[in-house]
Amino acid sequence: MKLLDIVSDLKTNSYPGRGIVLGRSGDGKRAVLIYFIMGRSVNSRNRIFVETGDGIRTEAFDPAKLTDPSLVIYHPVRVYDGHAIVTNGDQTETIRDNMLAENSFHTSLLKREFEPDAPNYTPRISGLVQPDGSYKLSILKTLDGDPSCCCRYFYEYDKPIAGAGHFIHTYKCDGEPIPSFEGEPKLVAIEGTLVEYANSIWNALNADNKVSLFGMTKDIKTDETERIIINKYR
Repeated sequence: MKLLDIVSDLKTNSYPGRGIVLGRSGDGKRAVLIYFIMGRSVNSRNRIFVETGDGIRTEAFDPAKLTDPSLVIYHPVRVYDGHAIVTNGDQTETIRDNMLAENSFHTSLLKREFEPDAPNYTPRISGLVQPDGSYKLSILKTLDGDPSCCCRYFYEYDKPIAGAGHFIHTYKCDGEPIPSFEGEPKLVAIEGTLVEYANSIWNALNADNKVSLFGMTKDIKTDETERIIINKYR
């Protein structure tokens, strides 16, 4: 099994956009979650991650520069009853609320589609880590840039592999308009401690475009968690 080096992959891509990594630590004992955001506009770059009681939210670093909060201010991570939800938008709430009402991750996202930010139509990416460490990923995007059709893709990983995970991001690369992510989530290596792994990803992101990164691990047996937040502007 060949694992992709996420650091090398990111160093060759100036704008993967927002990204999610879910997987398992090298010793197989901890579920791993990484979420990062990037930005090209002042509005997108003017953000930080702030920890909340059940996860994190985005916040304007300089409130005076916030021009449109609709697609940039949200809760990327919500944790409840041993589950961790991570997304690149307000679909975090859709997933949590529907799962609390005994609906599924899949059913929740049938209610949503890509972002209405023409001409990019940014995909909505979402992930769910379950109490046993198994995980799911999803991407909602246009059909080759055509907003008249929403394509919904779901990926489930019921037996995570120690030292490996899956990486999905919103954009294939930079462009005008920005092309959406293509293919299945990438199988990547997960190495070192949370701090080491999170910093290696952060350092690989384009210096001009990177904004914030959140990382979390959870012990599968004890539920003990470790978290890290890295903000460019704090």
